[in-house]
Amino acid sequence: MIEVQPSQRMRDLGVVQHGAGILAEPTGVFDLPAERAAAERVIDRLSEAMDRIAQAHDFSGKGMGLAAPQIAIGRAAATVRPTERSAEPIILLNPRITAASDEMDEQYEGCLSFFDVRGLVPRPPRITVETTALDGTHVTTEYERGLARLIHREIGHLDGLLYTARTGVAPTPVEEYRQTNTPTGRAWAYEQ
Repeated sequence: MIEVQPSQRMRDLGVVQHGAGILAEPTGVFDLPAERAAAERVIDRLSEAMDRIAQAHDFSGKGMGLAAPQIAIGRAAATVRPTERSAEPIILLNPRITAASDEMDEQYEGCLSFFDVRGLVPRPPRITVETTALDGTHVTTEYERGLARLIHREIGHLDGLLYTARTGVAPTPVEEYRQTNTPTGRAWAYEQ
């Protein structure tokens, strides 16, 4: 039996793969509330895609994020599902990081757009993000640790940057990564 590569599974689930031009382009912002209906359609498509992906892969240890360019939509929208199953998804419309902690934290990350590798990526463990609500108001939220990492990565997608832009080291093939961790990887570790 031929084993399907992780990137092929993601492609089959509708995730745009590394090398596609849309992943390297900054996204267009929404004019809210004027484009509310368009933003809601993108949010719905992101949610549907995340449901399909979650059925194919267990993300319970780290949570999951998906940016609109990863489903071939060049708009500034992303969704993050925290590790807690009961937590509501975080919707990011027109997000921008307004502050970040000075220290950096390195953890292994994967990306649905090139799921055959994992990379050790430095990111600040605390960020402040401003988003636009559907009614056009601006909302500022501070995120920490794993949630900050997920949100930071998705905002990178919206800016046309993959995590490989943040690391000077070649990603590790998933087969080698699995030899040092559990099959789905290890949850990110943070000091209390």
